[in-house]
Amino acid sequence: MQSRVEVKKVADADELQKVFAIRRIVFVDEQNCPPELEWEHEEESVHFLGLVDGIPAGASRWRKTDKGYKLERFAVLKEFRGIGMGQALVNAVLKDLPEDATYAYLHAQIAAMFLYAKFGFRKEGEQFEEAGIQHFKMVLDL
Repeated sequence: MQSRVEVKKVADADELQKVFAIRRIVFVDEQNCPPELEWEHEEESVHFLGLVDGIPAGASRWRKTDKGYKLERFAVLKEFRGIGMGQALVNAVLKDLPEDATYAYLHAQIAAMFLYAKFGFRKEGEQFEEAGIQHFKMVLDL
């Protein structure tokens, strides 16, 4: 039986705590990112919670910066990878950007670049390290 994947915009503190729990597991526990780098810009961000059959499984967010709209903190729990949650999160975030958005960007972990490329993001610039993980900036003209 196929799982039901859905993404919703975070509407309350309970949902936000579920997002934070997913990010802690994926980034801090699994990828060894320093906790102090994980939680920043939370109040100015629009957060999303991914669910698989109603179970919290993924997280993401966007925020406006002086450069454009930055998509960030895409995280999917290990047991829910490979069933379309990552694509659902990217799709939901892109659909939620304001109508006046003309430029979106993100810092993609090398292993996830193929996912963002499916949506038209293209690599820009040199490889760099962020929180101990190799990344490339990827951009999308909207």
